[in-house]
Amino acid sequence: MTMSRLRTGFLRMAAGAAALVLSGAFAASSGAEDKALATFKVMTPKTALALAQATLEACRKGGYQVAVVVTDRFGGVQVALRDRLAGAHTVETARRKAWSAVSFRTDTWEMYGLIKDGTVNPGVRQIGQALFVGGGVRVTAAGSIVGGVGVSGAPGGKLDHDCAVEGIEAIQDLLEF
Repeated sequence: MTMSRLRTGFLRMAAGAAALVLSGAFAASSGAEDKALATFKVMTPKTALALAQATLEACRKGGYQVAVVVTDRFGGVQVALRDRLAGAHTVETARRKAWSAVSFRTDTWEMYGLIKDGTVNPGVRQIGQALFVGGGVRVTAAGSIVGGVGVSGAPGGKLDHDCAVEGIEAIQDLLEF
């Protein structure tokens, strides 16, 4: 065997041993994060519909004609309801609010304030689909986000937000597990 072949063989063995050591160290340090599959909770369609209906009723009590969109924890639409006199734009606006709340893991009314006071860079508003005005609220159960609800059509983002919160409170017993 030539010296060059010996050196190449040694380097391959050393690299393989280093990779083995590093992978073992990574596996030991990552613990639960090293699982091949993740588990999470999502709302059933029945729960999402109950949330949308409760939120719509909360807005109706205030005299507001709105659209309500409920998304899963990833921002995918589960339910969309639009009251008879809600504007044509309200469904898409409600969807974007719900999407923003789950995507940024922060209610849109709170994000609006954080952007306004400079805590969050205002450039975040340029992210596609993001809409940071009141009315997008995270839905949580046992400390985890299980979905989002977006409301559009009340006269002002704070009122949209309040309807969403009231809708979540109305179905809170369904979210406890």
